[in-house]
Amino acid sequence: MERVSDISCKVGESPVWDAHSAAWYWVDIVSKRVWRLDGRSGAARYWSTSEMVACVAPKASGGLIAGMETGLFSLELGEGESAGETRLARPASLGEGMRFNDGRTDRQGRFWSGTMFMDMSAARAIGELYSYSAEQGLSAPVVSGLVTQNGLAWSPDGRTMYLSDSHPSSRLVWAFDYDTATGEPSNRRVFADLNQHVGRPDGAAVDAEGGYWTCANDAGCLLRFTPDGKFDRRVDVPFAKPSMCAFGGADMETLLVTSIPSGKPEDAEWGGAVILLRPGVKGVVETPFQD
Repeated sequence: MERVSDISCKVGESPVWDAHSAAWYWVDIVSKRVWRLDGRSGAARYWSTSEMVACVAPKASGGLIAGMETGLFSLELGEGESAGETRLARPASLGEGMRFNDGRTDRQGRFWSGTMFMDMSAARAIGELYSYSAEQGLSAPVVSGLVTQNGLAWSPDGRTMYLSDSHPSSRLVWAFDYDTATGEPSNRRVFADLNQHVGRPDGAAVDAEGGYWTCANDAGCLLRFTPDGKFDRRVDVPFAKPSMCAFGGADMETLLVTSIPSGKPEDAEWGGAVILLRPGVKGVVETPFQD
């Protein structure tokens, strides 16, 4: 296990490996930053954004697609300190006090992300899940009634979609059958109930064997579930609130894990850190957004 420099995020989220540039990206939501870690040199830097950025994915043409406070944006990362921003879409239901949250591409390169009401203590189930493509634009809400949308991932063959609600009132991960041609999920069912385990199911990743890795927020660990939903293993991490993980590196055998400070004294050293670990299984290369 290795810590990435002395970086400490206020709300670290949305790591992703860009195989084309051999680099990791992730965000610090509250600090309005997009981070990049060069996979070859180990050099890290960030770009500032004009509003909170919650999730990112590489675009095939370069740059990133991002879910932010006021919609989905295209981000261009140049030599300057700030990212270039172009808004692509905004759902009509994205009201005051809301923003996008977790997001990633499916195996065909469509971008998926969900919205949430930022004050989690209000427990408002008004979040919705959307897909976005260059050809079709922003979809109608695909899933509604979410409090804290999270855990998006796809099986290696792209035919199963995963989604979670990490709010304490839910703590569920669902699986869907996924039509790779149309991008339509169906047959929603409970895949993992973290009320029967530990933590809340935050961001997630899928390995090459189809294992679903969820960050058990508040429990200081990652939990792996087999494709049939059976709990398989636990990997402890040095912070209380792991937020999302992603496979990457030249051999796709490294997990980058972001975190959120818990505010507890015992979490002071590691809370907000970004770490790299090797869990003993390969990941799947993410498909860039097809713009």
